[in-house]
Amino acid sequence: MAVVVVFDFDKTIIDCDSDNWVVDELGLTPLFTQLLPTMPWNSLMDRMFMELHSQRKTMEDIAEILKKAPLHPRIISAIKSAHASGCDLRIVSDANAFFIETVLKHHGLSDYFSEIHTNPSFVDGEGRLRILPYYDFKSSSHGCNICPPNMCKGLVMERVRASATTEGKKRFIYLGDGIADFCSALKLGEDDFLMPRKNYPIWEIICRNPKIIKARINEWIDGEEMEKILLHLITTISINGEEKCNNMWTSMDSHKGFQSVLPVPH
Repeated sequence: MAVVVVFDFDKTIIDCDSDNWVVDELGLTPLFTQLLPTMPWNSLMDRMFMELHSQRKTMEDIAEILKKAPLHPRIISAIKSAHASGCDLRIVSDANAFFIETVLKHHGLSDYFSEIHTNPSFVDGEGRLRILPYYDFKSSSHGCNICPPNMCKGLVMERVRASATTEGKKRFIYLGDGIADFCSALKLGEDDFLMPRKNYPIWEIICRNPKIIKARINEWIDGEEMEKILLHLITTISINGEEKCNNMWTSMDSHKGFQSVLPVPH
């Protein structure tokens, strides 16, 4: 059976928050902390790039910082192996297109993802990086009280499921760490798998509400464990079939506006 693997980006593919990584590395943490109470995170990141532009920081400067973001080598091999097995890989992230594209390209991973759903970005006429919201929250609300105003990951997952299943039934595996990833997890069915990162916000929410998630839950701690579990799930679904999947262990049992979809260039 066909498998769709959906990854979060920050603290899932890379082992940090890309926004915080860039802000910290380029010395903007004091200003960021000062302005954080005054505007939404997405708008604040756009404001940070205005500041960087005024300091004559270039796109190349930002890209070089992103290339140094920590990424476990076993996650790279997991992505390549999942793709080689025939899985459809996608990203749903509240980062932004420039950050994600830069990191994927640096690690040779751009061609492995069919879609990236994230906040759009572009370079304006003055050479400044601009970050736009995935959802135009200034005109209306997406109505979710779990996710930030610029992106509801649950609504995105509904679109991903709808587009992926036009050619037949698919099994989904979702990997993430944050509160908004919990919203995505609520859209998974009983035949799907959720891989929450242990000891991160999504894990803590699930531990308090274990029965609200329909999908089978398999937690992971680091890149090595993520690769092992992900490839095991893919193999089980693809080779051993439906009956075997229905009998699999579930590790949580013991705990009971602008372009919205970024096609990856090939």
